[in-house]
Amino acid sequence: MLGRALLIASAVALGTACASTRAVPRPFPTPGAGHPPETAVAPATSAPDGYAVSGSAMTLQGAPYRDGGSDPGGFDCSGLVQYVYGLHAVPLPRTVTDQYAAGRPVEPDEIQPGDLLFFSTIAPGASHVGIAIGGDEFVHAPSSSGEVRVEHLSSAYWSARLVGVRRIL
Repeated sequence: MLGRALLIASAVALGTACASTRAVPRPFPTPGAGHPPETAVAPATSAPDGYAVSGSAMTLQGAPYRDGGSDPGGFDCSGLVQYVYGLHAVPLPRTVTDQYAAGRPVEPDEIQPGDLLFFSTIAPGASHVGIAIGGDEFVHAPSSSGEVRVEHLSSAYWSARLVGVRRIL
């Protein structure tokens, strides 16, 4: 009786497994590559705004930090920014230095959701980047915490290291 129950349970489990169609999952979106129709991200129907971009970044909180990472399996700071903007079909360069050259400069008192915030953390000039989410907060992938998280721009650490703001949208 127990053997038959295990056989039935196995058949049910195999019949409902994700890979039962033998479909091969596609990689996560890359900037400019568009989205396959079966992804959970809805295609943009109009130009993205900062709230949509910052909202996408917020959904990635808790994703692990990985040096050189650019997908939900692990992000570094510029990989997170490139990935999030790529979800909205906005191509961005991969490195902090190149991202700092993109967009147009914005004064710190004019920061809006979706703006890129650049910090000098490990070397002079821009060496770290985050995405403004509104108010005094931004989301980023710091190596110190090991995961994507939200910080306050007004904290002593971050406010002293802000070197510039860029608006991409």
